[in-house]
Amino acid sequence: MKEFAFKINGVEYKCAVEQMEAGKAQVTVNGKVYEVETQAAVPAAKPAPKAAPVAPKPAPAAPKAEAPKAAPAAPAAGVQVKSPLPGSVIKVLVSEGQAVKKGDTLLTLESMKMENAIMAEADGTVKQIAVTPGQNVMQDDLLIVLG
Repeated sequence: MKEFAFKINGVEYKCAVEQMEAGKAQVTVNGKVYEVETQAAVPAAKPAPKAAPVAPKPAPAAPKAEAPKAAPAAPAAGVQVKSPLPGSVIKVLVSEGQAVKKGDTLLTLESMKMENAIMAEADGTVKQIAVTPGQNVMQDDLLIVLG
């Protein structure tokens, strides 16, 4: 389960993605459960929500092409912290070799003009930082490896 806190027009929303499978996700927003259909990520050049229904046919090819790029970073053993959504890395708050506790903020990711704190999923030591500030990432891209 992944949890997020969003602030939209001054209103706070607490969201949790309970489970995802076969293009559907169970999402809880402020205690209310929604069944959500997911699509392949739309390239950043097309941010308008109305463009999303038009883009899905070409979009599935993009994640398949990018998957091999993320694979070389996978051999590192340990807890892999992956991007919960597409966005841009604003700042990395840890360094390799640094000890972190579960819940510590590792980096800040901007997505849809909102800043999202990416937190450690377990206690450990930062073994690898796979991103740099300003880098664009897709959902499930490797961000940090904890050992």
